[in-house]
Amino acid sequence: MINLTEIGSVEFNKMKKIIHPGKYVGEINAPASKSYLQRAIALAVLSNQTVLDGYEPSKDADAAISIAKELNSKIEIKGSKLVIQGGDFFHKKLVVNCNESGLSTRMFSVIASLSDQEFIISGKGSLLKRPMNIIVDALTKFGKTVESNNGFLPLRITGKMKAGEVNIDGSESSQLLSGLLIALPFLNENSIVKVENPVSIPYIKMTLAILSDFGIEIIQSDFKKFSIKGNQLVKTKNYKVEGDWSGAAFHLVAGAIGGAVDVYNLNSNSFQADAKIVEALKKCGATVLVDDEKISVTKNKLIAFKFDATDCPDLFPPLAVLAACCECRSEIIGVSRLKNKESDRGKTIQSEFKKLGIEIEIHGNSMFINGGKVNGGKVESHNDHRIAMALAILGLVADDAVEIDGAEAVEKSYPKFFDDFEKLIKR
Repeated sequence: MINLTEIGSVEFNKMKKIIHPGKYVGEINAPASKSYLQRAIALAVLSNQTVLDGYEPSKDADAAISIAKELNSKIEIKGSKLVIQGGDFFHKKLVVNCNESGLSTRMFSVIASLSDQEFIISGKGSLLKRPMNIIVDALTKFGKTVESNNGFLPLRITGKMKAGEVNIDGSESSQLLSGLLIALPFLNENSIVKVENPVSIPYIKMTLAILSDFGIEIIQSDFKKFSIKGNQLVKTKNYKVEGDWSGAAFHLVAGAIGGAVDVYNLNSNSFQADAKIVEALKKCGATVLVDDEKISVTKNKLIAFKFDATDCPDLFPPLAVLAACCECRSEIIGVSRLKNKESDRGKTIQSEFKKLGIEIEIHGNSMFINGGKVNGGKVESHNDHRIAMALAILGLVADDAVEIDGAEAVEKSYPKFFDDFEKLIKR
């Protein structure tokens, strides 16, 4: 066992931000997708040289960069570009610190397993509370020996990774599968991965698409069987990272409840799961226009909606805000996907929205939100970046100021969120 100050309408006071109600009007560029960027960094580690365009600092992105360096890669940061020179880590002892990034933990634990030497996967903060049994089970099936801290980090991993045919449980997350799809092409033999109860299929599509962009071929059947040829090589690549629908979803919802917003730098045909926010906005009656340059959302009369977020669980916080501003009672399906996020996100949404007068019930796999008057008050992020962003945009329509404790949590995925948010608030 291992023992292992105020600016406009947003006041900055160390860990607190105070949001004053107002209209939300203007245009903004979506930040680069952290999901794409982290996957691209993972592939760059396995290539000779890659140039990635679209880097913006965040805790998740910087965790992936730090891991890449621990995997013997050389990285230069040139503005928004990362120049990554992959290095041989296959015979090195490693210590891989994933910080608080769940995606990096699940992906890089598999990629680091290409090393035939002992290595340790560690992390900090909320990541230490997330169970790692799916990693332990999968790596064991591929020949690795894994010791854990009672099912949690850190993990000590030894042995040689072996190709083969393996069944994995995909019901909790697709992130481990993404790691397998990236790593297995580099084994000497062919592999087959069979997935029971796959979820987050859009994210699996994303991984397959970026693998194809980098010259890796994988044959899949109904997202339940993946045939992976060994001895493949990543092509040297200049790669442009597309805009992030996860971060943009908050601005789009803010436009729907508070005014009119144009968001640029989004791919309307993206494989990102959170592009489904457009469907939800249309369902509830917001005016949505999509073209090649931007997504435009304008406030309209909002009605209750029903939406299945099983494959896009990160949309729950902005969807809950949207539902809180609709007439009557909305239902969002997929609560089971929320427990092992940065917080127990279903319960966190329920408790924090209640402080602002919004009643939420959770029954089984569904969240029911009763739309109504939003009160001002004091809330907290629970160190969850998406909760902090959701509470901020909900504050736009409150009858008084909303004080968010722990709002610095946005640094995990979108450090510039409050800067961008402030630019669009009008009074």
